[in-house]
Amino acid sequence: MTVVGVLALQGSFNEHIAALRRIDVKGLEIRKVEQLDCVSGLIVPGGESTAMAKLAEYHNMFPALREFVKMGRPVWGTCAGLIFLANKSVGQKEGGQELVGGLDCMVHRNFFGSQIQSFEADLFVPELAAKEGGSSNFRGVFIRAPAIVEAGPEVEVLAEVVVQSNKSTKSSSNSAKQTDPESEKKVIVAVKQGNLLATAFHPEHSYFLKMVDELSEGTTASGIFIAGGDSTAAQEQKIDLPVFVL
Repeated sequence: MTVVGVLALQGSFNEHIAALRRIDVKGLEIRKVEQLDCVSGLIVPGGESTAMAKLAEYHNMFPALREFVKMGRPVWGTCAGLIFLANKSVGQKEGGQELVGGLDCMVHRNFFGSQIQSFEADLFVPELAAKEGGSSNFRGVFIRAPAIVEAGPEVEVLAEVVVQSNKSTKSSSNSAKQTDPESEKKVIVAVKQGNLLATAFHPEHSYFLKMVDELSEGTTASGIFIAGGDSTAAQEQKIDLPVFVL
């Protein structure tokens, strides 16, 4: 039986364990280094990344987590977990935080703003839909979320979201504000690099499990977080995580 670990130092590990249980996958809460030997893959959940890092340092888990990544074991970081897996992070609290690394990205912590600026967005992913089947749209939930502001050449971009800056222009005929087209840009919110998957939003779990299975067999998995893939069972058992504070 496939066993997926969920780093359970802080954050939304209970929600991930519950979601795995509902799709008949055994989840193991990881709080000790030796427990990593018992799992096929690892989820680093959303939470408060600074607090999570301090607890991981206190329990001396960083060396083992880095070794887990280097060994090619599948790891999925969501929200705070994305920050954890990045090689570089900006926008951190004073004093910064330690990172597991492995993902050739620079992540901006709380890129989209505070809790009240959380949102949902439809992500357009036709290339992944062509590979995996299912819909080319996926609804992402962004809760005080980070974003990837730089990605290295070996990083596969899976999804982007359009954001608007605060730039605006005034019409010459009236005082109404108009959106400057140049103020719109796309920012990366999901990537894959080798055995690492990272998302800035709340997805569903079926496709990470596919990644675990394929990497365990020594094959290469493509992007695997999109809802509604070619597995009928996965479609029927689609899990939407509840909204919770990160």
